[in-house]
Amino acid sequence: MVSVLFVCLGNICRSPMAEAVLRHQLKEEGLNDQVTVDSAGTGDWHVGQPPHRGTRELLTEKGISYEGILARQIRPKDLSDFDYVIVMDESNYSDVRALERVAGKSRVNRLVDFISDTPYTEVPDPYFTGDFNETYTLLEEACRGIVRSIRREVQ
Repeated sequence: MVSVLFVCLGNICRSPMAEAVLRHQLKEEGLNDQVTVDSAGTGDWHVGQPPHRGTRELLTEKGISYEGILARQIRPKDLSDFDYVIVMDESNYSDVRALERVAGKSRVNRLVDFISDTPYTEVPDPYFTGDFNETYTLLEEACRGIVRSIRREVQ
C-alpha cells in the first residue's frame, strides 16, 4: 500500500483539493485500493473544518467528491507514516523539512515536481489569489504525474 499526504498552509484550499483530485484519478485508474491519500496543513487555524467554499464549489462542478475531508494539522508521525509528503510551496517545504529533522525520514516533494515543463515553482494559494481554477489545473496535472509514479511502484 502506497500512502500520499498533501500539505499546504491551512488545509482548506490546495491540499484538500489535491487529496480529492488524486482520490478521483486513482479510482478512475483502478488504483484506489492500493493507495491511501490524506491532507494536512502546517497551521492549525482551520482544524476540523471542511474545505473552503471555493474548493467545494469547484470540486462539485467537476464531479469530484470531497466527502469526509476535514482540515487537520500535520503531525511528526505523518513523516514516517506516509511514503510521499507533497507540499504546495516553499514555505510548506521549509516547515515540513524542519519537522522532518525532528520526526524522521520521508519523501518530501514539491507538487510542481510532478508537472513536466511548467513555469510554476509553487502552487498559488487561492485563499489569497481567489483563482481556484488556476490551482485546480495545476493540481489535476500534477496528480496525473503522481499516478504515473505510483503505478510504477505498485506494478
